[in-house]
Amino acid sequence: MSWQPELDELARRVELAREMGGADKVKRQHDSGRLTVRERIENIADAGSFVETGTISGVGEYETDGTLGTLTPANCVFGRAKIDGRPVVIVGDDFTVRGGSADAAISAKPLMAEQTANAFRIPIIRLIEGSGGGGSVKTIETRGATNLPGGVGGTNGFYYMTENLAHVPVVGLGLGSVAGLGAARLASTHYSIMTRQSAMFVAGPPVVARLGQPLSKTELGGWEIQTRAGGVDHATETEEEAFECARRFLSYLPASVHELPPTIACDDDPERGDESLMTAVPRNRRRVYKMRPIIESVVDKGSFFELSPHFGRSIIAGLARLDGRAVLLLASDPHHYGGSWTADTCQKVVRYVDLAETFHLPVVYLCDCPGFLIGLDAEKSATIRHGVRAMAALNQTTTPWCTIIIRNAYGVAGAAHQPAGRLSLRYAWVSASWGSLPLEGGVEAAYRAEIESAEDPQAKLKEIETRLHNMKSPFRSAEKFWVEEIIDPRRTRSLLCDFARLAEPVRTPGRASFSIRP
Repeated sequence: MSWQPELDELARRVELAREMGGADKVKRQHDSGRLTVRERIENIADAGSFVETGTISGVGEYETDGTLGTLTPANCVFGRAKIDGRPVVIVGDDFTVRGGSADAAISAKPLMAEQTANAFRIPIIRLIEGSGGGGSVKTIETRGATNLPGGVGGTNGFYYMTENLAHVPVVGLGLGSVAGLGAARLASTHYSIMTRQSAMFVAGPPVVARLGQPLSKTELGGWEIQTRAGGVDHATETEEEAFECARRFLSYLPASVHELPPTIACDDDPERGDESLMTAVPRNRRRVYKMRPIIESVVDKGSFFELSPHFGRSIIAGLARLDGRAVLLLASDPHHYGGSWTADTCQKVVRYVDLAETFHLPVVYLCDCPGFLIGLDAEKSATIRHGVRAMAALNQTTTPWCTIIIRNAYGVAGAAHQPAGRLSLRYAWVSASWGSLPLEGGVEAAYRAEIESAEDPQAKLKEIETRLHNMKSPFRSAEKFWVEEIIDPRRTRSLLCDFARLAEPVRTPGRASFSIRP
């Protein structure tokens, strides 16, 4: 006797599951410019690589004779796939089925997705839309009781949602209106992306309106708000661009903390010297310059992948390659507060230093920091509290570190250009300048009596500044071994590639003593 009837029944159930919320709901999804969850998985994964788990899970309605009438699939789709030939877990919300809310959720599915990534030590990508399996007031009626947040199953879900940050790369894509648990899932990632048509919030406009704040989705949690606040790392015009960003981010990272980042073949000469670096920094210290061209000239061509470009903007952060080896790159941006560290900048430093430590990425820092931002706004945002937290994060790291001092390194924030208590490499351009505080403004305070008693106070001020500028030459620091090496800027790429090669054999796979915090 054949088992064909059962196989036919299985095929029918699979077909019903793949219809998702039905043709009308799929059309509504497309009419709003959004892909369905299954289309998203097809777009982000290598062709034909997706192996689904729990395909036919959902709620069945049966005829009186016990045969299946209809099947409403669970609003979560997950399985294993490959991206650029490397295994990943992909879990996505199906907004066509009850808007991704708890009414149509089977909590075991997203939980098993997280467990699969954890157990098999492979990255996880969350495609998030709606509340991501979170609550709905209709849950009271459909289940006959209210849920206690967390609860028995929920506790495990919340555990893995954040615990995986210490084990495997976690990427989140916000592809619609993301609220509640969905927002938490998007934020608890190493890299988060949202489309510019999407929004993210703890609670949506109808709930917030009860507080007397009538706001649209965009006004409450649009991409500009979330990327500038640091709630989401990046925003793209289309879902396809978001998929490409996710793939590229993962290309720099190991599958888990139990491996090292992959090294790829490089056809960019590690000894390449860029003549433009000789004029990159103006002699006039009051003039700003562009840091990103410097970054592009010293890393492997086309390899710089910037992270959180709209948050903490006095620090540029991103992933890059040096002679084919992945590194985390930090660089000051003098176009924002002169490169001074704000409270947001400090939080950004903590986030990405933690990322480097978690996944064994060497760190390169191109430093031009005149200190912490000062003034009333800086005090109101507790800049110094965030600043010492950033310094602690640097000092906790064990990953190899190399600093190039491009121009300024002043004050407490300037001191945070390398980890304390262990060896790191450090070079300074001939344009570099450092000290406890910049001479500008400091001379008037330190030499006030001498300046005020002079026949020509302005001439005396200029005389003192000239004398001190000559004494603070980086060459004098090098004489006393207060800076290890002053370099021709054109040697920067060569020295950084050498650093990346030196760092490769001294890193040890395994879980770090601390890991990234969301």
